[in-house]
Amino acid sequence: MADSRRASSLHMKQIQRMVEYQRHLIFFLLSAIGAFILTHLLRGADFTQAQDYVLFLLFFSVGLWFTEAIPPFAVGILIVGFLVFFLGSIAPTGAEKGLNVQKFVSTWSNSVIWLILGGFFLAEGMRKTKVDQDVFRMLVARFEPRPDRILLSVMLATCLASMLMSNTATTAMMVATTAPLLLRMGEQSPFGKTVLLGIPISAAVGGMGTITGSPPNAIAVEAINNSGALPYTIGFLDWMIVGAPIAILLTLIMWQALIRKYQPGNELLDISELLEKESYTERLVITTEDESREISLVDGNRLRKRIVVITLLITLSLWLTGRMHGIPPAAVSGIPIIVFTMVSIITGEDVRTLPWDTLMLVAGGLSLGLAIQDTGISAYFVDQLQQWPFNPLLVLPIFALLTVVLSNIMSNTAAATILIPVAALWPGVHPAVLPFVIGLAASCALFLPVSTPPNAIVFATGKVTQQEFRFGGITVGLVGPILIIAWVAVARLWFGF
Repeated sequence: MADSRRASSLHMKQIQRMVEYQRHLIFFLLSAIGAFILTHLLRGADFTQAQDYVLFLLFFSVGLWFTEAIPPFAVGILIVGFLVFFLGSIAPTGAEKGLNVQKFVSTWSNSVIWLILGGFFLAEGMRKTKVDQDVFRMLVARFEPRPDRILLSVMLATCLASMLMSNTATTAMMVATTAPLLLRMGEQSPFGKTVLLGIPISAAVGGMGTITGSPPNAIAVEAINNSGALPYTIGFLDWMIVGAPIAILLTLIMWQALIRKYQPGNELLDISELLEKESYTERLVITTEDESREISLVDGNRLRKRIVVITLLITLSLWLTGRMHGIPPAAVSGIPIIVFTMVSIITGEDVRTLPWDTLMLVAGGLSLGLAIQDTGISAYFVDQLQQWPFNPLLVLPIFALLTVVLSNIMSNTAAATILIPVAALWPGVHPAVLPFVIGLAASCALFLPVSTPPNAIVFATGKVTQQEFRFGGITVGLVGPILIIAWVAVARLWFGF
């Protein structure tokens, strides 16, 4: 009987895999067919062969990102391969003369990639040495142990951590750290709901704070710097001036919103489990022919923590003072990469577990953006849109809301990749404004459990329903773009445009 059940279970899994393969294949083919049709309908009468290829690739990539026929990072690899193969096969004559396909491959070594990679190394170093948890405990200890204050400390810690770490890693850490307290409070307690919903919200909006906080930020900075619209390059501090206040303000707004909706009460909580530190005491046993000796290595992780903290402070200081010393942020990113690997805080095995898929997606997106601009497709469609009676005051909210909608149903990196190249050339709007708005608005997508990895992690706990994500998704999706547009308008005084 047991063997028959096992056989039927294996058979059902095979059927499910076959259905999944067929679904992916159908979506892949539909994306290709749809891209062919749209290319035929929307191409200009005088389009060159290169423009036809890139326009098809744009629609094809959007279809694959939307349907998830293949993983998002695989679309990034496909973009680079498609551009090199098809555009490289075009004879460099006539209108296509001078098209250099090597630049589409060089995005793998783009400064944006190195900047994000440096952020990954900092986050991994903090995670391995548990510096991130120490910062969280230090912040929690400074608040009164009431539900609203504990929720505030959890959301602020998550928001600040997401500025340096990936929002996925931050959410996983915070859910695991608060799990003992939530388990004691009960699965359906109002306080448990506020914490589980507050963590992914603050993790997502916290990514607005720095260039390394979210890939769309780095894509926006690259577009602004490449446009030459400013007499200087946007650096780490410049982005923080725009992104960090919005991230913190949105976190505070959502803290109050969750308190008002769920009303977790005012009774004092026992947070001793949140403040407990794991022991890092290690013991080394040395055995010789004459005796066996046990040597205690008390706080063996303390030195590693100090190295991580010092490296973090140096890296952040150099990032924030980029205009003073002139060292590019991408070069500064080499500090944690070199230091952490040199002292074995991060090993080869750790490097293999870094989110390389994100870098593949970003590199492919950068290549697609270059192709759209170099072939003149973005300029063509901007000229076509000029014929429509668009009020310049409506352009910002339209792009902000469009970014939020697309980021809810596809990767926010993919959404930023599609929108930023066109937005940077929009007539009547400064080339730096729309990339800022789109990059920040991409972090406001929280409506569905699959909208962001933090939502998916919390949904996987089984303690939050799909409907409960809608409150935060609607609130952040509407309030976020308003704050972003207003603050970007104020921040223009700092940048002088």
